[in-house]
Amino acid sequence: MQLNGKIAIVTGASSGIGAEFSKALTKKGCHVYGLARRSERLEQLQSRLGNHFTPVTLDINDHEKVEAWVDETFSKSPLPDILINNAGIGYFGAVDELAPEDWDTMIQTNLTSVFRLTRLIVPLMKKSDATNHIINIASVAGLLGNPNISGYNASKFAIRGFSESLMKELRNFRIKVTCVYPGSIATEFFDDHGGTHPNMMQGEDVANTITHILETPDNFLIDEITMRPLVPKPPNK
Repeated sequence: MQLNGKIAIVTGASSGIGAEFSKALTKKGCHVYGLARRSERLEQLQSRLGNHFTPVTLDINDHEKVEAWVDETFSKSPLPDILINNAGIGYFGAVDELAPEDWDTMIQTNLTSVFRLTRLIVPLMKKSDATNHIINIASVAGLLGNPNISGYNASKFAIRGFSESLMKELRNFRIKVTCVYPGSIATEFFDDHGGTHPNMMQGEDVANTITHILETPDNFLIDEITMRPLVPKPPNK
C-alpha cells in the first residue's frame, strides 16, 4: 500500500504506541483520525503532528457515540483505508482476587469494542477497489497463558481467534488483516505493572514495523507477527 493520502483510524492514540502509530503514519502522508478519551493529550499530539492528525475524543466503549462518529465522518468519501485497533487495558491479579468489574472492562475494551468498531468499518472498506488493511494489536499474552493475568490472557487470546477468522473472511475483498503480538514496550501501560526499563522495546520501533507491514505489496499478506525485546530482563539482572 502506498500510504501517502490514505485515511487511517487509530484507537488509543493519545499515548504509547497509539501515538507512535499516528506519528509514523502522518509522516508518511496519511490523514489519521486518532481516537482516545483524553482530549488534552490528543490536542498536544495534534500540535506536534499538524493538520494530518485529527483528534477524536471518544471512549471506544461508548458504542452509540462511536457509531455516530463513523456515520458522520464517513458518510461521504474519502473512506478509511486503514484501521488500527490498538486501545487496550490490563488488570492483573490471581483469579480469585480479580474483581469481576475488572474482567468485564478488559473484555469490553480489548475485545467487544474491537468487534464493534471493526464491524462498522468493514462495510466502508468493502466499497473500495483498493487494498485496505486492519491491524489488531494483541500481545504475547495472546499466545501463552501465565499466572495472574488470566483475564488479560483471555481477551488477547480472543483477539487472536477473531483476527484469524476475520483474515479468512475478508481476504477476497482485498482487505488485509494482521494480528500483532508485542512483548514488553516502554509505555505507560507498564507504569502499574512493574515499570519500564531500557531493555524494553521502543514504541517508535514497533510503529516503524507496522508501517512496513502496511507498505507491503497489495498481494502480500503478513497475517501475524510477534515482536519481542532480544534481552527482556532489566540491565544488570
